[in-house]
Amino acid sequence: MIHMGDDSVEYIALPFSEKKVSRLCFGGLTIGPLQKNLSIKDGSAVLCYAIERGINFVDTAQYYQTYAYIREAMRQTGKYDLVIATKTYAYDRTGAQTAFEEARRALDRDYIDMFLLHEQEGELTMRGHREAYEFFLEQKLRGKIGGVGLSTHHIAGVIEAANNPDVDICFPMFNYEGVGICDGGIEQMTEAVRLAHSRGRFVYAMKVLGGGTLIPHYEKAVSFALDQPSIDAIAMGMQSKAEVDANISFFETRSIEPKLSEKLAKVPRELHIDDWCIGCGNCAKRCTQKAISLVDGKAQVDLSRCVTCGYCARVCPEFCIKVI
Repeated sequence: MIHMGDDSVEYIALPFSEKKVSRLCFGGLTIGPLQKNLSIKDGSAVLCYAIERGINFVDTAQYYQTYAYIREAMRQTGKYDLVIATKTYAYDRTGAQTAFEEARRALDRDYIDMFLLHEQEGELTMRGHREAYEFFLEQKLRGKIGGVGLSTHHIAGVIEAANNPDVDICFPMFNYEGVGICDGGIEQMTEAVRLAHSRGRFVYAMKVLGGGTLIPHYEKAVSFALDQPSIDAIAMGMQSKAEVDANISFFETRSIEPKLSEKLAKVPRELHIDDWCIGCGNCAKRCTQKAISLVDGKAQVDLSRCVTCGYCARVCPEFCIKVI
């Protein structure tokens, strides 16, 4: 069921709690040290603005190192009832408890709305992380966690979410070109998402812009995700107030005011290569600008040559190349 906020932001009822979340979720990775590396002051200011405009759903992770931004935004806005989803790579009880306590301390709250296992590949990886998952299920029963689930770049991960009765939430890679999907294409992913949603899972999508590579095709990319009835919400990385305005406008009206589009088009972008690069060399071979080379077994970009076309990201098997 969809409800409208004061600022015409859509809200979706969560199937596992009485809360409602904005369909536009603030993706917390972009502002933090792993990508744009904004200061706490500047990064929290963007989130504060999003909150003021009606966004009440924030996605983050233990790995992102962005809890401080969220805590500061809650302090400044007084919106301590934000719906926060976080994730962890923990696989055993000790790691899960550490991740849980870290989130509670850093966010200064006793309750975490959603706790997910980060980047699960399917049934086998979920089985390998079962001890950690059991801990989160216990906290859910104790009323300390609202819902539990998984994030995934794999179709098999979504199918596991659909088949596993202990899963409330699925957070899949989802974009019209299938960029970053590790084990198939967007058609298979769409079918898996439909299955998960039909079985009562709350599904919110990541990387609808393909890690920034589909920014030139923004309208097509975001419309594709918005048109999926099995996608409840969409996490969008936002690093400026202008991006917040643009996303809210497009989610509401499927259009962006021309002057705002022109402003965003002038925002400088650069290629970002994550530290888990395996040095396969696919990106260097694909780059027609000769902007990428392998240095000490890792891809490295020459920003003076790079034209941020994003073609290299499409051939990266680890989805470690983004345009930010």
